[in-house]
Amino acid sequence: MSTRAAPLLEASDSSYKLRKAKDRLIRGLCVAFTLLALVPLFSVLYYLTARGIGGVNLAFFTELPRPVGETGGGMANSIVGSAQLVGLACLFGIPPGLLAGIYLAESGKGGLAKVIRFTADVLAGVPSITVGVFVYSLLVLTLGRFSMLAGAVALAVLMVPTVTRTTEELMRLVPEQLREAGLGLGLPRWRVTLKITLRTALPGIATGIMLAVARVAGETAPLLFTAFSNRFWNDGIDQPVSSLPVQIYTYAVSPFEDWHQQAWAAAFVLVVFILILNITARLLVRHRVKGR
Repeated sequence: MSTRAAPLLEASDSSYKLRKAKDRLIRGLCVAFTLLALVPLFSVLYYLTARGIGGVNLAFFTELPRPVGETGGGMANSIVGSAQLVGLACLFGIPPGLLAGIYLAESGKGGLAKVIRFTADVLAGVPSITVGVFVYSLLVLTLGRFSMLAGAVALAVLMVPTVTRTTEELMRLVPEQLREAGLGLGLPRWRVTLKITLRTALPGIATGIMLAVARVAGETAPLLFTAFSNRFWNDGIDQPVSSLPVQIYTYAVSPFEDWHQQAWAAAFVLVVFILILNITARLLVRHRVKGR
């Protein structure tokens, strides 16, 4: 080995060791901060499970709330009411959000697209209680009563911007070569969008939709102004309806220990419901993608 090559090899070896050390440092920091971010999440889940699982029993899922002063009872009407509200909100909010996101990703380059993006971004940052007041003025005062319809519309308004922006961003991540391949085979533009672009981005879009559903499933403020509450079974879409978030709030601020326990149990059930919903959606989307 020449005397000139030795310093170069030593410098190269020193540079390699330095890069390896930096890599280990950054990886270690990433792992440490990931674990740090998971600590509050698992702490909340553990505390919620410890406090709430003791109040979960058959009566909780099958019985109506008892009058003030009586112990026992359940939240069957609230569980059904929450499912109805979220289902109706998905019916109202997901299709417009998907269509708007598809338009922005595939054709949105003009002034209308800028207005839609700006509106979605602003709406995503609007407090949920403001949306509740808006729907209260729009529907509750018009109909003369609180109703499931008003509550579902309020939740749908909260869902639309999240679904819209998620759909747009995920469809933009689809490689342009896939679109060009479809067009090169003679497929019309709309079919390329639906059969290739949208299906490729579907897993990510489904995750975004589940995030939107998870957000509205736990909203309380807009429902206080729209759906309000009901201690009995719901009589129709134009009548007040009970929901788990509102019932949790009502029981949590009460002075009765039995109601406090039921509030913890309802919070636990709500989190489990959202978790099951997310896992089911991911499994269904993964199965569909693998089956293509």
